[in-house]
Amino acid sequence: MQLPFHPIVRRWFFERFEKPTPAQEGGWPSIAIGKSTLIAAPTGSGKTLAAFLWSIDRLIQRAARGDLDDATDVVYVSPLKALGNDIAKNLQAPLAEIFQIAWSEGLLLPEIRVAVRSGDTPAHERQAMVRKPPHILITTPESLYILLTAEKSRQFLKTARTVIVDEIHAVAADKRGAHLALSLERLDALAGRPLQRIGLSATQKPIEEVVRLLVGGERVTTDGKADPSTRAPALAGGSCSGFRLTGVLESATDVPVGLHCVIVDVGHKRDLELLVELPDQELGPIVRHEIWAEVFDKIVAQVRAHRTTLVFVNTRRLVERVAHQLSERLGEDKVGAHHGSLSRKTRLGVEEKLKSGALPVVVATASLELGIDIGHVDVVCQIGSARSLGVLLQRVGRSGHWLGATPKGIFYPLTRDDLMECVAAMRAVRAGELDRLTITEKPLDILAQQMVATVASAASSRDRNEAESGGIGEEALFRLMRRAYPYRALSRSEFDQVLEMLSEGISSRRGRRSAHIHRDRVHGLLRPRRGARLTAITNGGAIPDTADYSVVEFPAETFVGTVNEDFAIESSAGDIFLLGNHSWRIRRVGSGKVWVEDAQGLPPTIPFWLGEAPGRTVELSHAVAQLREDVAERRDDPVAASQWLAAEAGIATAAAEQIVNYVKETCAVLGTVPTQERIVAERFFDEAGGMQLIIHSPWGARINRAWGMALRKRFCLSFDRELQAAATDDGICISLVERHSFPLSEVFLMLPEAAVDGALTQASLASPMFTNRWRWNATRALALLHQSGGKKVPVAIQRMRAEDLLAAVFPEQVMCQDNRSGPVEIPDHPLVNETMLNCLHEAMDSEGLKTILARIARGEIETICVDTPAPSPMAHEILNANPYAFLDDAPLEERRARAVSLRRVDPWLDREFGQLDAEAIAEVRRQAWPEVRNADELHDFLLGVGILPLARATEWLPFAESLLRSGRATVAAWPAEEDGQNHRAYVAAERWSLARTLLPQATASPVLQLSANLSAASISEEEAWRRMIQGWLDVSGPMTAAELSKMLGLPMGKIDAALLALEAAGAVMRGNFTGKIGEIEWCERGLLARIHRLTLGRMRKEIEPASAAEFMNFLLAWQHVTPETRLRGRDGVLQVIEQLQGLELPAPAWEQHVLPARVRDYDPADLENLCLAGVVAWGRLRSEIPVIDDEGNETQKKPRRHLRGPTRSAPIAFLLRDEREFFFSGSLTPLEQLSVLTPMARDVARFLERHGASFLGDIAAGTGLLKVKAEEALWELVARGVATGDGVAGLRVLLTPELKRQGRRARLRVISGGQARARMMPVGRWSLWRPGARTEDLGQEKLCEHQARQLLRRYGIVMRELLARESAVPSWRALLQVYRRLEARGEIRGGRFVSGFVGEQFALPEAVEHLRALRRGAPLPEPVVLAASDPLNLAGIISAGAKVSPYSNQVVAFENGVVAEVGPLGAVRSRLQQRSFVTESRL
Repeated sequence: MQLPFHPIVRRWFFERFEKPTPAQEGGWPSIAIGKSTLIAAPTGSGKTLAAFLWSIDRLIQRAARGDLDDATDVVYVSPLKALGNDIAKNLQAPLAEIFQIAWSEGLLLPEIRVAVRSGDTPAHERQAMVRKPPHILITTPESLYILLTAEKSRQFLKTARTVIVDEIHAVAADKRGAHLALSLERLDALAGRPLQRIGLSATQKPIEEVVRLLVGGERVTTDGKADPSTRAPALAGGSCSGFRLTGVLESATDVPVGLHCVIVDVGHKRDLELLVELPDQELGPIVRHEIWAEVFDKIVAQVRAHRTTLVFVNTRRLVERVAHQLSERLGEDKVGAHHGSLSRKTRLGVEEKLKSGALPVVVATASLELGIDIGHVDVVCQIGSARSLGVLLQRVGRSGHWLGATPKGIFYPLTRDDLMECVAAMRAVRAGELDRLTITEKPLDILAQQMVATVASAASSRDRNEAESGGIGEEALFRLMRRAYPYRALSRSEFDQVLEMLSEGISSRRGRRSAHIHRDRVHGLLRPRRGARLTAITNGGAIPDTADYSVVEFPAETFVGTVNEDFAIESSAGDIFLLGNHSWRIRRVGSGKVWVEDAQGLPPTIPFWLGEAPGRTVELSHAVAQLREDVAERRDDPVAASQWLAAEAGIATAAAEQIVNYVKETCAVLGTVPTQERIVAERFFDEAGGMQLIIHSPWGARINRAWGMALRKRFCLSFDRELQAAATDDGICISLVERHSFPLSEVFLMLPEAAVDGALTQASLASPMFTNRWRWNATRALALLHQSGGKKVPVAIQRMRAEDLLAAVFPEQVMCQDNRSGPVEIPDHPLVNETMLNCLHEAMDSEGLKTILARIARGEIETICVDTPAPSPMAHEILNANPYAFLDDAPLEERRARAVSLRRVDPWLDREFGQLDAEAIAEVRRQAWPEVRNADELHDFLLGVGILPLARATEWLPFAESLLRSGRATVAAWPAEEDGQNHRAYVAAERWSLARTLLPQATASPVLQLSANLSAASISEEEAWRRMIQGWLDVSGPMTAAELSKMLGLPMGKIDAALLALEAAGAVMRGNFTGKIGEIEWCERGLLARIHRLTLGRMRKEIEPASAAEFMNFLLAWQHVTPETRLRGRDGVLQVIEQLQGLELPAPAWEQHVLPARVRDYDPADLENLCLAGVVAWGRLRSEIPVIDDEGNETQKKPRRHLRGPTRSAPIAFLLRDEREFFFSGSLTPLEQLSVLTPMARDVARFLERHGASFLGDIAAGTGLLKVKAEEALWELVARGVATGDGVAGLRVLLTPELKRQGRRARLRVISGGQARARMMPVGRWSLWRPGARTEDLGQEKLCEHQARQLLRRYGIVMRELLARESAVPSWRALLQVYRRLEARGEIRGGRFVSGFVGEQFALPEAVEHLRALRRGAPLPEPVVLAASDPLNLAGIISAGAKVSPYSNQVVAFENGVVAEVGPLGAVRSRLQQRSFVTESRL
């Protein structure tokens, strides 16, 4: 067979393949002559090579001739990034082999470059692409849009000749298809000629619609009917000689030859081996854990029986769960996870391991289902139903990709309805059925985005500062947009509406927002506003922005993947979760990011992503209904029915029996089985006594969702009672109450066809469906930015801004529902119209519902009503609907994300913090005033302010003269009423009607030549004044009415009236902002909020954040540990107690380490005197005894062995006696509840309770205990927080080791009858340590505030990390409320005082000054050595390194705030001396 390729290419082909496939034979003739071609062929049929080989041959021939330029020739567009990466790799091998053949024949060819440009492409690769363009560019629809918009990449796209769109069905049925269609038209316009377009897919229906999407709206018949694109004859045998073209017809008389399109339809059918494997247990309405275990075991058996297995599931959460369970059965390195929320590196690694056989099994979602060559996959396992016939074909088609192989797929249904769907899908696929694609018609949000990008890219960079040059005509842009097939019916009025929105912005009460295009109405030209190109590039695309957090590995900052916003917010540091079948430990959760570290395989939780489960397609729903009907007809003979179904669907008899029994049981309750031609209404009481109404309607979720929402609205209007409703693929569930009493048959009469649109429209407005789609559409239309300043705007902030935007264009939607009567009037705004259209026809199928209701009314669909004593079997699945099935706004409907920052615009902003900062006001004024750089920007400014006095525009004189010359502006002149002087101001042509309304006596020079539309424009006087004054306040900051009047030359009374109207609307605020005495100033609300933020920000920025080391030095000085800050005498001891009170430390540490470190020449008598004088008290603040682990750290775990009693290192706290009540906050267990006390200790406690403070001798005598035993009991009571002493002398004795208390004994034998030295015994009086009645009277709020103040006294600057050494303080959340309140009162400062720590920080004003002075001073002259038990042992908390246990008997040496040494005291001092000696030697 002779193929018309270059000899080298032909030789390579026949060395690799025996002969061309039918898809290649059918496609090559038309591709060869440059015709656009759509190839429809099964998976694994060689479609991609059919598209690429002619382009490769063209490049080889040019290379052989020596005229191969550095220019892009082929643009390959893939809907998936993974598919694009795969194609790039698979192209490298053929090219290398072809070059090897050429070299063997003595022909040295230049390199043919292949490059991938997607969202995952690193920056250096993108830059290399611009410097040296690839010959074959592989990209995605979104990246193609960016390349068409970015200035440098547009240059190498101009040379493209062929565009290949792979898996075109994946984008055809949603807005990505419309987005891609517009990009293809823009690419043609850039190249200056129509490019050859080649489309590829295995699942296209109807194929005529797909070819229209591929080649464009102007390449089909003008009447909109089936275009005359040629359909090549179906090829079965694969002979090239049998192929011929049957006269390619033109779609219109003026269409160039290159626009013809040939359809090569080889068909989508392919021999498939489809099986169903069931667990041994019978399936039910929900998935049980036992079912999961059996399914996992069966998949493991398949994995071990095959070389490579691919497991498909429908959600990312299920990917992680299944991969984790399989890993536990097969081993960690045997299972891979693959889904869209994983990083590119992770996905590519899994793909490579799967191809090489290193991974025997990979669990994936749709990320691996489209056209990706992942090597020899032996079998595909699908858990649950694929929910779509096309998805089933694509997924099973991933296996059997070698010559003569048959794809093999095994289904693992989890419920009875899953089983029904799987069998129905297998049956439909074998019958040749396919899902029908519906092209999205003229989405206006996508249109707006592409219009901005087109206008921005049409303006040349060299003309950027010239107002008259560059730009694109309105009519030319309109024609370009209409060339795309989805926009073939775009009307001029719709186009003008979108253009008006993009040029005028969203006119809210706070001014114009989101305007991206300069519109020269006089000349009909469009130019981009400043930043429009960047906005279009960074915010483009058709995929809705999801609320996902990036997962970043610490400290390498490596991107791991993404998790859902709700999951991230609900997680906390230390949590372990699974991503990519790998365990990660969360270090912290920030704004939009989750920092993680490797959890070393510790048991994880499974993350979740909301709202990702797919719905069932219409065709599969029909197949399910047909299967129900066919089985029901044979239910009288279950054995025969099972045998028939097993043979018909090719399934095991056990599976057939479960389906037959399921249908038979349903018929026994309902008397029939619900189908698409027989809809059943079932009503029954549930176990809780409520009444449930089930409408069995197996028409799919989109129709049932529409029906359920409309019925819910009708019920609400009819019975004046809200109710809950849910919709699934098989029916609707409505929860009824007593008021909902009616004949069941009336449910089919409640919603006539004519009432559907009205009911659904009003119901959609009240549901989260409208709110979410409004945000998506506003984002796609660039009215709402999801990227700003190089960073992603948090989705919570996007939601807030979307709500503000909605209030501007659709105020009735956000008004109080209590004040509304009657239906909501929907405004005629393009984004509102698009959102409502999406709700009715994308999320729901209102047209399908109306068709069903009309058929019901005509009697074509049978309706049956049944009251049942218990729910039927088919009602169970509907009753157990997933959360996303609910139609009301309950929390389970759609979770509302928590806001990551507080949005606050209070009505008393001008008074809350006193006078505003003058520098903040000046800065906001500078930011608000425009920086005009060309005539277009001056024109835009004129549109906003209405009139611009000539005196305020002197610096823009050249731009103003340009506008005057072009007729886009004029100079208005009028005499002022206030001062009688003549005033002159610039006015835009579009605002002349506004100027004449304000100033009827004004004259224009030069006289404007206005179009009919501009001449007829009118505006009310009140609106004109309001818009003009608001425009000036938007750019001016605080001003008085007198200042406005003087500047503009307008009457004061009119300005006052306009200001009052704006104030009533909430757009401006009055106050005294700049300190002008006796004058009322006015400021736009948004600018005033910015001034307040800057004012508060300046207060917080008075000190630059200190480093952790500097903060450690500050703490050493603040707590008087450094030599120059140490205290002296009894007052010094009292000051230390005041600072450290409430802090529990090991009892011996207080006088051995803590007090001597802070008080120079510490005298123990000072502490004793303070205690005896009633100034200081001591005791435990917690009843439990701390448990120390093997490393010496306090832990909450139970001890490994029974503790006979507390050790002598039990912690105690010192307190000021007058304040001790503030530290008893419920952490002490009441005496009667302390079951752990020994009998001796309980006897001593009862004695103290009866007799009060007592000496040890009295206690021993009163309890009948020996003094030694009474002493032990006393220490137990002290350690349990039950007892204390008047002084500390007795405590010192209790803490003294036994050997020291016995005293030294002579080595000589004791003389008979002599008396040994007495053992030291505790002295002083002992009493109970219990909170008094005052503690309960204080209340938790006062207790919390006191402890919050104590922490500030202790540390000066407080942050969450410091609580690690605190044992008896409130939670950080409770403390935050106190600190925020204290900051608002001006008592403390809030801000970022120490860098490197997340969360809020608060400080005493004197601490801030101390920290500032310390940073200016000299560093500490020598290291500071602290005991590990010291409260400033913050190693591993503030300072880097490992934590040092306070019970470890070690010391920590700090040098300039950094941990220098850790260890025993002698060893640390020795090492420090050595370091000092070495340093001095070097000096």
